[in-house]
Amino acid sequence: MPELEGLRAVAALGILVTHVAFQTATDSPVLARFDYFVAVFFALSAFLLTRGTPRPGYYSRRLARIAPAYVVCVIIVALVLPELSLLDAPTFLANLFLAQIYVPDALVAGLTQMWSLCVEVAFYLALPLYLALRPRARVVFLAAAVPLSLLWPWCVESVDWVNMQIWPPSYVPWFAVGLAAAELERRGVRWRWPRWPIVLLFLPLAWLGGVLGPQGLEHPSPLEFNVRVLIGAAFAAVVVVPFALGPRDDGLLASPVMTRLGRWSYSIFLWHVAVLSFAFPVLGVDVFGGRFLPVLLFTALASTAVAYVSYELVEVPGARVVRRACDRVGRKGRVDA
Repeated sequence: MPELEGLRAVAALGILVTHVAFQTATDSPVLARFDYFVAVFFALSAFLLTRGTPRPGYYSRRLARIAPAYVVCVIIVALVLPELSLLDAPTFLANLFLAQIYVPDALVAGLTQMWSLCVEVAFYLALPLYLALRPRARVVFLAAAVPLSLLWPWCVESVDWVNMQIWPPSYVPWFAVGLAAAELERRGVRWRWPRWPIVLLFLPLAWLGGVLGPQGLEHPSPLEFNVRVLIGAAFAAVVVVPFALGPRDDGLLASPVMTRLGRWSYSIFLWHVAVLSFAFPVLGVDVFGGRFLPVLLFTALASTAVAYVSYELVEVPGARVVRRACDRVGRKGRVDA
């Protein structure tokens, strides 16, 4: 599905844009909520991974997909970024093993965006249990899980030792968009209407999310967080569902440029916050000092270049190494059994 590959690129660049907008103090409620492209990533993963049943080796493939580039990114950022010169071992290990959202003050400079990868890994771990349900039971599960997830921010409102608001239960609605789309596809539902008029609704939805809730680092109330998550689910739905249920092999998203960027999108996501931190001294701009466009251009181009290197030298060969190692362990386990 080449268009969904291109959509990965859009999502990665959208997340990059929102971080540039924040660090250049760009006063835009629309750009502030381009972090809803995280919801697009969640919905895409849910749709693509639930179109069939997990094949043998599901967990090893997930590990091979995310671990090599992530581990290299965390180690290099921890060694190179000046803000992390005093990084302590427990915080480093929390980041290395994708546990930072469960540890107080473990979201560190250059790696703050990885909170969403922690949530995605929780989804990967739970997905086979969801797929083990019968089709009707899956529908019932989604119908119950989405409203129940909205209770989570209220249940953890009084917790102040760590931000439990961003733990996986909060984001069930974002994954549910992709899960529901996969269920509809199984039932033969196809998108038969114009796609782009629906897709472009992401702009007013981003604006709505920006004006209805606090921006920046201000902590939202449970109600504000619920509103943010629900608008994010609508954002993901209008962006993902028309392309997931009405796929084509041509068009902008399926172009060679977009599909190539889509292959690099994971590494763009991994590296762009660290690259952004170097944009300011290179360009001679103060953090929160404006200059959105030059900072955006530098960050986008440099992140893409780093992502290309990461994809070719780390992601692809690293995945092969991990898969071979997992296969050897699996074979040894079967022999010993």
